[in-house]
Amino acid sequence: MNRRPRYVADVLAVPSKKRPPPREVSLRLGIRLTDRSTRFTGRVVEVDGKIITLEADDDGGRRAFPFEPDRFAQDGKPVRVTRGGVAINRPATLTSASGAVVAKKVTPKVARASRIWVEGKHDAQLLEKVWGDELRELAIVVEPLHGADDLAAEVRSFSPGPTRRLGVLLDHLVSGSKESRIAAEVHDPNVLITGHPFVDVWAGVRPKVLGLKAWPTVPKGQPWKEGVAAALGVADHRDVWRRALGGVQSFADLETPLIGAVEQLLDFLTEHDG
Repeated sequence: MNRRPRYVADVLAVPSKKRPPPREVSLRLGIRLTDRSTRFTGRVVEVDGKIITLEADDDGGRRAFPFEPDRFAQDGKPVRVTRGGVAINRPATLTSASGAVVAKKVTPKVARASRIWVEGKHDAQLLEKVWGDELRELAIVVEPLHGADDLAAEVRSFSPGPTRRLGVLLDHLVSGSKESRIAAEVHDPNVLITGHPFVDVWAGVRPKVLGLKAWPTVPKGQPWKEGVAAALGVADHRDVWRRALGGVQSFADLETPLIGAVEQLLDFLTEHDG
């Protein structure tokens, strides 16, 4: 599976109400589209029900996306995609929860030496729920750190190399945060650290999954998970996570910064695949 996708340079912003409506584009095989959430760009090669599959020009990497008229862009500008006379194609592949096109039957593989590290159990569970099929096809193992305070020492112990790369996903990776200082201590060309801006990976799940308009605001100094549970009237904060994880069906249920951070790690670890 070759997944090195081609991305446009910048996140394409959703048009404001003051702007003219986006140009309409008729969906047909061969047209080039950019998914505005992940920035993947490619030609339309398959349409299977409500799924559109794009193939990058450079190496044939493919990704599938739900058909949502306002999801795409063309030539750097948002467009509204309308249904055209596209033949339905049902290949011997399936679309994973992450939107990747993977084989329906995956032969067990020996795990590659490269790894993805995440901060805790919930991060690992979420990656398995959404990216599990793709991770298995790529033979990539996800390991929880159970805390990133000693990340630099852990990285040295791992001994990264060209065939033993390491991708690290951190929570709350924003300017001035503890996590940003921890990341700055790691200097290795075979290590990529990405992250999302949320205090906890829970907030990387779109609140609508729990029937909320937004995650509750937790007072500073109060543990975030416990504060969320209290605000929602749930006695055990673990029940909130079980409901959130159970409600996630695909990458469409996750926030864009989290999706992008994981995709960067997968691209980094598979960069030199044939």
